[in-house]
Amino acid sequence: MFPEFEIVRRQRPVTIAVESTSSSRPAANAAIEAACAGPVTLTFTSGRDVLTGRFDGRRIFLEVTTGSRRTSHASRRHGRAGGRADRFALTLTGTMLTALTHEGDEWVARARVDLSELGVEPREESWLAGLTASHEGAAEDVRTGAFGQLGLRDIRVVTYADGSPFHDADGTILLTATSAGPGFFPTAHTSVWGLDPVTYDLVHRGALYFRRDGLVYGDHATHVVRDGDEWLVTTSTWGGFKAPDKTDPSKPWSPVEVVIARSREDLTRGEHVLDAAPLTLPTDGVASVGVWDPHLMRHDGEWLVGYVSARKYFDFHPVIASGPSLDALSMRAARTDRTATEGTTLVPLGGTVVVGASDGRDNPRRVRARYPIFDLDLNEVAELRSAYVTNLPWPTLIPLGEEWLHVAFDGTPHGGRLPGYGTHGEVVLSRSTQGRSV
Repeated sequence: MFPEFEIVRRQRPVTIAVESTSSSRPAANAAIEAACAGPVTLTFTSGRDVLTGRFDGRRIFLEVTTGSRRTSHASRRHGRAGGRADRFALTLTGTMLTALTHEGDEWVARARVDLSELGVEPREESWLAGLTASHEGAAEDVRTGAFGQLGLRDIRVVTYADGSPFHDADGTILLTATSAGPGFFPTAHTSVWGLDPVTYDLVHRGALYFRRDGLVYGDHATHVVRDGDEWLVTTSTWGGFKAPDKTDPSKPWSPVEVVIARSREDLTRGEHVLDAAPLTLPTDGVASVGVWDPHLMRHDGEWLVGYVSARKYFDFHPVIASGPSLDALSMRAARTDRTATEGTTLVPLGGTVVVGASDGRDNPRRVRARYPIFDLDLNEVAELRSAYVTNLPWPTLIPLGEEWLHVAFDGTPHGGRLPGYGTHGEVVLSRSTQGRSV
């Protein structure tokens, strides 16, 4: 069904501060960085909230002032950089404030604090409207703007409603990705990229944020669809996800859901805040505590939606729903023999539609570390023969004439040990080694 693939390019465009065209920060996604010829202080301010990162040449720590209260935050294990650092950065990603140093060829997180534990809510638009950045000390080559990424994952092709790739006039392929932040899922956001199909170079184009429940979130695992003269954007509500409190077992996991937004703005460039509403994805007959990884396609007069349903966190499997409209979906199939399969992707192929997915290593032994190909009833019909790298790479497939390009990602972290899980994502591109099969 598909030819064999071989890796043609690996890349990881790590960026801390991305220049922004917005006059103010539209989301809690901000960065300031500077060369540090000596002690440097970097600060975000909004009203009476002052968020400061300090680097005295060896030690790194954070200060948070909220009205008359001031707290200091440092890591005994990770808070010293010695003489290796040549740049210093302060980032705000969701509710996480992080100080990082650039050492050699890597940014390393040295101090961080969750502002929600201090009574600061940086995802409120009124708070964001007053946000400014400043610096003191021996700061040179200062850069401010949006936070970029430590890695890229959950990569999707921007498509038309029929599933075909959306291209720029010059042939550039558009992708969305989860831009990894310095920590767990709420520090990430959705970014938009251009991919050159010849050189495989990736160019950052913009970012998408989502307004829901009165706040602006960096939700991600996103699919963008061009439907007529508007964009449909579906995403997973990872921007507000929190693991249970280890000190209080009665507090459950926060649910992950799928939301949808519509826009006539040019979402292929710049930063955009989209009004998101729940997209109800059916889970009839299966135990489900959450859904994520939406992928949309219109075929034979009906909408198809691929997604993941979780029995618990984290035990999950692929699902397909269909219906005459996106607000009238019913479950078509669920592959409940999987326990760690995600990245459900609808692929038009030879007049029909197949479904790609990623079988993670936590699945039963017979279905580990592979890319299954299903029909629309989730009967397995083939396997994608492409390198299965670490973590849970997705089967993102792009037709290129008679060939195919597979865009995946791996689990390699970036940012040191302090952030923990969530900084992963080196982009791995593979190309088919023979003509396109149907």
